Amino acid sequence: MKILVADDSRVMRQIVIRTLRQAGYDDHDIVEAEDGRDALDKVASEKPDLVLSDWNMPNMTGLECLQALRSSGSAVPFGFVTSEGSPEMREKAANAGALFLIAKPFTEDTFKEHLDGVIA
Repeated sequence: MKILVADDSRVMRQIVIRTLRQAGYDDHDIVEAEDGRDALDKVASEKPDLVLSDWNMPNMTGLECLQALRSSGSAVPFGFVTSEGSPEMREKAANAGALFLIAKPFTEDTFKEHLDGVIA
């Protein structure tokens, strides 16, 4: 199993990866992307089983990345890990095809709750 973590902050990518490992997903391969454009390219080359993406990133936002993936026919499971979790953002995420939106701050239990059933 492979998880792609997209965030323009290297520190935040490391926090997400550490939380994934603490939540029990330590046997999964982790691929990092620096922004939405990088994530879009890496979905094609790395074939991840799940994408965890920040919302606000330079070059291409997480939402734009998700929309580009869906319009290209990709059905890769996609979720947001972001600092905002307003009802409007949650609605936009769901309408674009995201499975969930995890708002910061998060815990390993938050990840388990959203990822169990999505990845093994």
